[in-house]
Amino acid sequence: MVNVLTPERAERAHGPRPAAPAVPARGRTRRRQTVVAYLFLAPTLLFFAVFLFLPLGFALLLSLSHWSGFDLGDIRPAGADNFTGLFADGSTFLAPVLTNTLLFALGTVVLALAGSLTVATCIGNLRFQGLWRTLYFLPIVTTVVAVGNVWKYMYEPGGLVNGVLNALGLDSMAFLQDPDTALPSVVVVQAWASVGTAILVLTAGLKSIPESYYEAAALDGAGPVTVFWRITLPLLRPSLLLVCVTQLVTGLQSFALIVVMTRGGPGDATDVAALEMYRQAFSYGDWGTASAAAFVLFAVVLAVTLLQLWIFRRGGEDA
Repeated sequence: MVNVLTPERAERAHGPRPAAPAVPARGRTRRRQTVVAYLFLAPTLLFFAVFLFLPLGFALLLSLSHWSGFDLGDIRPAGADNFTGLFADGSTFLAPVLTNTLLFALGTVVLALAGSLTVATCIGNLRFQGLWRTLYFLPIVTTVVAVGNVWKYMYEPGGLVNGVLNALGLDSMAFLQDPDTALPSVVVVQAWASVGTAILVLTAGLKSIPESYYEAAALDGAGPVTVFWRITLPLLRPSLLLVCVTQLVTGLQSFALIVVMTRGGPGDATDVAALEMYRQAFSYGDWGTASAAAFVLFAVVLAVTLLQLWIFRRGGEDA
């Protein structure tokens, strides 16, 4: 008689059967998704590699070398000489070039922020808001060359600005010919040209504030000034941060408007870092110094941006 073992008896006799190895289906799926994602990102990564990382690496090499800009075989190591030369005695890079750059950027931020905040607040209380936003945005779609030339003629002794001053009984001013007024005059133009974008950002920020806050303030008897300082301004911090960072970075990198209106003059009253880099590279053939100045400007932009982020986030994380 054959003794047939049932599965239960066999398991008791020989112990439990080893479990079948689990197939890591989820892991294989995730790897496939990662591969597919990188395949889709490959064109963009290749673009950044060719047009960002390679030029950045070449610029870093030039900042540590001497090169006239023609033959790659003429690149000679220079160590940190280009950087030390920018801040050596007799160099104009720290003052007035870098000083003018910071003053230009800060002045642009202050004027553009104050003007855009005022206009955005007023537009919120008007009809046909889309029309007003479009009108204020028009300078953005106009080329810098056109804006610079129009304002250049307006600043002339017989131009519109001096005509208004004469009508008010004031003497004419040499806005772009006087070293004391040249930089502030260009700052006004830069702020005017960039205020449209700031208005759009701040208008969107104002619309995102819940109306219930204003209704509660009205029930408590808060006046317009109190409402603005206690409700509107704190809740606009994310939008204000975006406007400040973008305006400051744009001001620190400004080049075209300066070239069109003053070419860095009179003297070096409006000479900024981007213009100085252009001159060092294309006028003087000193690409090493130009590249070193570019990295110094990058460090300034990074430091100022991080400072802004710290200031705005010091009172909370919502910015």
